[in-house]
Amino acid sequence: MTVFDSLTPEQRALRARIAAHSSWAKTANRRARTQPGSQALLAKLAAEVDPDGLMSPEDRAKAVENAKSAYFSRLAMRAAAARRSKT
Repeated sequence: MTVFDSLTPEQRALRARIAAHSSWAKTANRRARTQPGSQALLAKLAAEVDPDGLMSPEDRAKAVENAKSAYFSRLAMRAAAARRSKT
């Protein structure tokens, strides 16, 4: 039995939150740390909106921005639904 087995889900969440905040507090360049993930998301969305590469760069950039907005809106909607289901 490890220390994690004896923690409640709330205690595990708090422990993870503390670790995340501590890690971010030690990060000098926050953008550099998140840039690979951001670039990967934009590349994924570009492949979805223009799989054959036929759009102009300007049109593709606009479509990617719209897809990004839709992605984060869906994420917010699911988060709100999850919060509602907990009450």
